[in-house]
Amino acid sequence: MINILKDFRLIIAIVIILIITIVLATIVDKLFMRFIRRRIGVNDFDSTGYKFLKHLIITIIYIIGIAFALIQIPELKIIGHSLLAGAGVISIIAGLASQQALSNIMSGIFLVIFKPFRINDKITINNFSGVVEDINLRQVVLKDMENNRIIIPNSVISNQIILNTNMNDSKCCKIIEIGIGYDSDIDKALEIMKDEVAKHPLFIDTRTAANKKNNVPLVVARVVALKDSSVNLKVWAWAKDASDGFVLYCDLLYSIKKRFDAEKIEIPFPQQVITVKKEL
Repeated sequence: MINILKDFRLIIAIVIILIITIVLATIVDKLFMRFIRRRIGVNDFDSTGYKFLKHLIITIIYIIGIAFALIQIPELKIIGHSLLAGAGVISIIAGLASQQALSNIMSGIFLVIFKPFRINDKITINNFSGVVEDINLRQVVLKDMENNRIIIPNSVISNQIILNTNMNDSKCCKIIEIGIGYDSDIDKALEIMKDEVAKHPLFIDTRTAANKKNNVPLVVARVVALKDSSVNLKVWAWAKDASDGFVLYCDLLYSIKKRFDAEKIEIPFPQQVITVKKEL
């Protein structure tokens, strides 16, 4: 009877410790999220470090809570004390976790310190593109254009080339290249391309005051190649960010094609001229 009562008290103590741990972790999570929501919209506010710190503190709370729960069990007291010992935390983690997990944690810390990207940046890693939604102790979460979540371990990111479209400057330049027939009016085609870019509502003027004073054109379009079947023209269109740039690019492909059709400017199919010589 005494053993049963003792075991019951032990279970109650462990349950209480775990409940307190979960409550503390939840409170920390809500406090951080409330702070981040209040700061959103403030100039130059970066939530990356705060979200990472939230994950780190919650992890520490769970480690301490589990350690206190283990101490209540006589057979596991040594492990519990080791978890609570400042010098023993890393050694216990190293003993229980894989090298890859430790690598993810260290890589996550370096990502937050050196900031190759931040929360809400649009990046491309290993041919996966998306907006950074979260950075935690183990992984980076991207949200792509189809609302899928791409989970990439921190250690993988540390060894990859990262394309960041938002770092320092979020403006996006979309290059539109179209080939026209050799019999088409090149000057008219260039003017159509520049006109369609300039009047698009998402196009932005990136010229400096000095550029304007020196009469640098609003939109630049040039002949860039003489191909076998076409004269290739290229126009540069600027948008405030990658999202607007994508819409701008798609709209311009449509509007330029419609204008070319109306102005009788040919976009030729690949073709070759074959000369047959008759034998004498």
